[in-house]
Amino acid sequence: MKHTNLTLWLAASLVYIFLYIPLVIVVVYSFNDSRLNAEWVGFTLDWYYKLFNNQEMLLAARNSLIIAVSASLLATILGTMAGLAIHRYRIKVLPFLAFAPIAMPEILLGVSLLLFFLQVLNLTLGLVSIIIAHTTFCVGFVAIIVRARLQGMDDSIFEAARDLGATPWQTFRLITLPLIMPAVIAGALMSFTLSIDDFVITFFTKGIGEPILPIQIYTMIKIAVTPEVNAISTLFMLLTLVLIIIANRLDSGILQGEKKS
Repeated sequence: MKHTNLTLWLAASLVYIFLYIPLVIVVVYSFNDSRLNAEWVGFTLDWYYKLFNNQEMLLAARNSLIIAVSASLLATILGTMAGLAIHRYRIKVLPFLAFAPIAMPEILLGVSLLLFFLQVLNLTLGLVSIIIAHTTFCVGFVAIIVRARLQGMDDSIFEAARDLGATPWQTFRLITLPLIMPAVIAGALMSFTLSIDDFVITFFTKGIGEPILPIQIYTMIKIAVTPEVNAISTLFMLLTLVLIIIANRLDSGILQGEKKS
């Protein structure tokens, strides 16, 4: 038994090392006092100073944040509604409609959306087209998470609320939404993460003159991976970590409230 536990711990440690060592390297070399990341020269904060004075990079980061927040908000609302509809009505075509963008290759989805925006909607490509595109493929992820949460719940709770005279809106607001809130938060965070680092769909649906962070970074690393790229990557990792901590706190608070009730 001890030998088996030791093997499992060793395997788990190797997996975590494989996952997190590249992230640690990115963070460490963002403080490297050298334009080339070939070797460690010394500690410096100059790359963060240059980053905060790089207007094009700041504009790309701002645009990416606007897109990610907008797309995750829309996807969370629509995905929650889709998850509720799939769970309640059991119509076979609903899961297909909600989950198809997830299974579709990104390059195919990107080309399809590009043609749809240009030939059908006659829409000028820009932030709006990217937000719509990101919302399209994020909705399915939220719907899956919300549906899984609903499947693990007892439907008699909602029936009891209706028997006691609650309207459908009251049942949703006072019972359904608080119970599925951890899934809604998880779906929102996943949508934000998927949106902010998406490259393929963004590449096809972005307009001219609108810098977006993943594409901006790709343009920079075609020459060399400078510590400035590491610096912006470190800041976004920190942002993601803060969001995870907030979500964990909210989830813990919701679960404690459920236990008290």
